[in-house]
Amino acid sequence: MATFVIVHGAWGGAWAWNRYVVPRLRGAGHTVHAVTLTGLGERAHLATPEVDLDTHIQDVANVLFYEDLRHVVLAGHSYGGMVITGVADRCPERLRRLVYLDAAVPADGQAIVDGTPGRGEALLERARLESDGWRIPPGPGATRSR
Repeated sequence: MATFVIVHGAWGGAWAWNRYVVPRLRGAGHTVHAVTLTGLGERAHLATPEVDLDTHIQDVANVLFYEDLRHVVLAGHSYGGMVITGVADRCPERLRRLVYLDAAVPADGQAIVDGTPGRGEALLERARLESDGWRIPPGPGATRSR
């Protein structure tokens, strides 16, 4: 059996995996940890302008360390691909495989907006117009279904 650590995309949380994916993997005998990144999901109250990709990489690296996980299948969806790439760079000795689920797969030094010219400026403009100037509000379809 495998140990999975699953990382959500932007504006998500562990809840995105907990209803269907986590129970099925556990039902098949796997160990599963669905991570919620700082400032998102049920941890939204921790959002500050200082929270960034490095914070999110550390969130996942901490799960690997404090749960003493090894030979992990690390899966990331969307923005989570950026996170798992950073985790793989930071602690490759704990990983067996990376899985990118419709995710960003960055090259060394590449930001998530590098693959979509103009997107970074558009996101910053949305933060300025629709939020508090630094927090990018979720787009359509990014809200949690109940």
